[in-house]
Amino acid sequence: MLAKLYIQFLKFGAFTFGGGWSIVAQMKEIYVNRDKVITDEELLDITSIGRSLPGTMIGNIAMFFGHRMAGFWGGIACMIGMITVPMIILIMITSFYTAFQNNLWVASAMRGVRTAVAPVILSALMGMVKSAFKFPPCYVIAVAMFGLYFFLRMSPVWLVVIGAVLGLIMCEWYERRNQDVTA
Repeated sequence: MLAKLYIQFLKFGAFTFGGGWSIVAQMKEIYVNRDKVITDEELLDITSIGRSLPGTMIGNIAMFFGHRMAGFWGGIACMIGMITVPMIILIMITSFYTAFQNNLWVASAMRGVRTAVAPVILSALMGMVKSAFKFPPCYVIAVAMFGLYFFLRMSPVWLVVIGAVLGLIMCEWYERRNQDVTA
């Protein structure tokens, strides 16, 4: 199991261009759609936790998912697998940074990669929106959080805290409402 997790996250690490959201799209395809070892909601939870904690999103997601699948060593296997290829590439690039820095071909290739990654990230986000917004007020909360962040520049830490509190209140309200209907 550890070797399988390491190899899969080695592949993720080799092909995760565009940041953490790209790995979410890959994980959804493999672990939700194909292997069915987690649900959309579980992937959303893993992503939310990974995004909310200090550190890199993809590192946090790798560790959390690996721990969920195979305990502490599963988390370590996923984390090491995730960073192996990027670390090798980074060592090479930093060694030759000045040669790559002004190279037209490298700059053009990177623009192309960024353009190709955008739809992958967007498709992952669209799939997650359906899972994230279980109750109608979720849409209002999301718009409010966007406004607080974009217009008032509120710290993401406060947005996470506010979101968690509102989520607890909303779930409690819906749970009581459903008990009243069934009672």
